[in-house]
Amino acid sequence: MNERRATKGFVKFFGTGGARFVVSTQLRSTAGILVRYLSTNLYIDPGPGALVRIHTAKERFNLTHLDGIILTHKHLDHSNDVNVMIEAMTEGGFKKKGVLFCPQDAIDDDPVVRKYVMKNLEEVQMLREGGTYSIKDVTFSTPVRHIHPVETYGIKFHLNKTISFIADTRYFEQLPEFYHSDCVVANVLRKKPIDENDAIAHLSIEDFVRIITRIRPEVAIMTHFGMAMIREKPYIVAEQLKEKTGIEVIAAYDGMKWNF
Repeated sequence: MNERRATKGFVKFFGTGGARFVVSTQLRSTAGILVRYLSTNLYIDPGPGALVRIHTAKERFNLTHLDGIILTHKHLDHSNDVNVMIEAMTEGGFKKKGVLFCPQDAIDDDPVVRKYVMKNLEEVQMLREGGTYSIKDVTFSTPVRHIHPVETYGIKFHLNKTISFIADTRYFEQLPEFYHSDCVVANVLRKKPIDENDAIAHLSIEDFVRIITRIRPEVAIMTHFGMAMIREKPYIVAEQLKEKTGIEVIAAYDGMKWNF
């Protein structure tokens, strides 16, 4: 994908699975996503197995080159490896560096980040609705708080292209308006939509279609699949949605790199 044109960055999907059953079986890795733009490296949601997956991947990444880590929220399938990733980024704590971007409740009530580990960071920045953040070559925003059991934010990168990462959320009518961009990456965990009173607040295939048909991005990428989605074969779903919407739809797979 995009191999012949000059690119300034890439999105590397070290893991494309989500939720407890996929976490426990590792039918898909839950390692999270690396975003590189020019000389800046950011890691999004280092879930269970992130450290091992990165070190054993065919195309490895030196974690001492990380500039920062973003947690969209504190659920374990998004945050489990954050402490060891910080230790790797800071060379075991011997080199104070890097920025952690996370919601307030990830470090306050029932924290997922250890205090002694945070001391190794140059800075911790709290994500909030309507926030804008910069680190080296990268600027990103968190346009809206999502509807999820814990404090959760999606990420909109403002680079040579706008790239939105729609994190875990219940669908709501205004959601697409916050993520107009050239590329949309969405956590499509469910095959079928949730009921109105369902506590499992995640996007479905139908929700994803509603989002991308309103945004009309150049590329729409599905990831963070639950068990039912994996059984449905995401690459087949992507082909069907591409035909249905006329939008380039891609089902991410473990190890996939998308250049931009």
